Formats: sequence, C-alpha cells, structure tokens
Amino acid sequence: MLILQRKAGESLFIGDEIEVSVLSVEAGRVRLAIDAPKSVSILRSELKIAADTNREAADEEVSPLTLLDVLRDAGGGQDGSGGITL
Repeated sequence: MLILQRKAGESLFIGDEIEVSVLSVEAGRVRLAIDAPKSVSILRSELKIAADTNREAADEEVSPLTLLDVLRDAGGGQDGSGGITL
C-alpha cells in the first residue's frame, strides 16, 4: 500500500489514464475527483462490501419449498386451518 499526502488542488496519477484530484479538505472530510475511462469500475468500499454480501446471499438461495420443509422439521406444522404454524 502506498500512502501519500496531497493538498487541495493537487492530484496523482494511477497508470496513464486515471487521475485522482483532491478538491477540498474540510472538517475531516476529503472531496476527491476521479478521472478514469468508463471501462474502470469505481465504487466506494461500503458499496463494494454490500454488493459482495448480496452476491454471496444470492448464491446460497434455496427454493421456498425447501424452506417450508425446514420450518416443518423445526416444529412448525398444520394449525388446522390449512396454514402453517411457525
């Protein structure tokens, strides 16, 4: 990991095509501008973590009938009205 210090108005390049500029530093917050080709994906870290978590959850998806079987096996059953008691 490379750690740099930049002031407002300064920038840095990543390769030949990506420029990161510091727009401002106020109250502990840094505003950045990123100039990159459209083919480069740019995500805030919390959005990438959420996307990865959602993708993992989707990979583990099971059918509703399987879930009903699990609920029945866990002690749920018919309540006499045709519904399932949880």
